[in-house]
Amino acid sequence: MENSATTIEKLIEKAEIYSKTTLELCKYEAVEKSVDIFSNLAVKLTIAIIVVLFLLLVNIGLALCVGQYLGETYLGFFLIAFGYLCLTILLYIFREEWIKNPVSNFIINKMKN
Repeated sequence: MENSATTIEKLIEKAEIYSKTTLELCKYEAVEKSVDIFSNLAVKLTIAIIVVLFLLLVNIGLALCVGQYLGETYLGFFLIAFGYLCLTILLYIFREEWIKNPVSNFIINKMKN
């Protein structure tokens, strides 16, 4: 009888150790996935900042060039600004399928892997 009680106690002890180990593993996996997601987002954000700075300088040059062609520098800036207004309206209209869904899918795919 005592042997049976000892076996049950050992089984309970092993189950406790297993559950604690499983909990620790889940914590580490969550941390790993979070770090992976944030590091990918940091890389993408850095690239996006560089691209934005590049586009800013290109747009200034383009506005000056268009302004010179039109005869007044400010007209070039207005024309480029109008183009960005149109782009902003398009982005607002299609924000779900162009921005929200791809970002959501990226995060979900990173969490699945």
